[in-house]
Amino acid sequence: MTDLRSDRSIPKHRAEVWPRLPALADWQKTLDTVHMWSQIVGKIRLELAPWFNHSWGSTLYVTTRGLTTSPIPYEGRTFTIDFDFASHALAVHTSDGTERAFALRAMTVAAFYERIMETLGELGIRVDINPRPVEVEVAIPFASNTTNASYDADAMHRFWQALVQADRVLKDFRAGYAGKGSPVHLFWGSFDLAVTRFSGRTAPKHPGGAPNCPDWVMEEAYSHELYSAGFWAGPGLGEAAFYAYAYPAGEGFAQARVEREAAYYHQDLGEFVLPYEAVRTADSPDDALMAFLQSTYNAAADAGHWDRAALDYKFEPPGR
Repeated sequence: MTDLRSDRSIPKHRAEVWPRLPALADWQKTLDTVHMWSQIVGKIRLELAPWFNHSWGSTLYVTTRGLTTSPIPYEGRTFTIDFDFASHALAVHTSDGTERAFALRAMTVAAFYERIMETLGELGIRVDINPRPVEVEVAIPFASNTTNASYDADAMHRFWQALVQADRVLKDFRAGYAGKGSPVHLFWGSFDLAVTRFSGRTAPKHPGGAPNCPDWVMEEAYSHELYSAGFWAGPGLGEAAFYAYAYPAGEGFAQARVEREAAYYHQDLGEFVLPYEAVRTADSPDDALMAFLQSTYNAAADAGHWDRAALDYKFEPPGR
């Protein structure tokens, strides 16, 4: 396999722990394109991997180089599909030692779809997926999508580095809970990084309504009371931000006082929002984000009358 990393220079902004992100309007076309690419990859995992509750068996995960499917089973072996946003390549690795890769560059969704299916075929992997995107208003079939075709490598590298930081803090936050909790993972339907905590009680039936998505998906995802938080690039908001919401939201949740002056409750989205830039420029970004997460969880759990004595986790491993 050609080493696509050998001649790549290290971007100057790599030294920034929490990178400055370009204005969303300046890289929206790249975001829309990569979002569709991620749906193709996610649907491959969805088709071949075991089903886990709340669609957890189809998500992507942040890595030291980009995003991965994690191992996908296929006829007695496994394979991974990895977005490498450091060297800007899409790589497929199999458990029997074979691999293929191609460069990520400006290309149509249709071209990406054809290329990844050809790449899998070269590795002896055959898969048919639902060929239309979900959770978007305009669901152009992948094979005919020549509208989304942009790739700004620098913007994508910066966003991935922001995902790295968000993933790190969200995992730290996840550790403070003894109840059922999700992994920290990226949902390719809405292209957001999320972590979810559950009270252990069933919830009212979700009304569904996600665009181009069967209602049963949302009904199953929200089958139990939950608090969820995460990070997304900001479509519908205008800037990258962290979010937190509860389902169902208990009385008083929307009016709760939460940490960080820049945080606010967005009525249309039905969730608390904290702009990424406010976190990035804080004296301690980690502490700023953790305060937002903990205070919004407190608000959700208290408004929902969760059994916090049983659910909140206070154990500290010996020697730490």
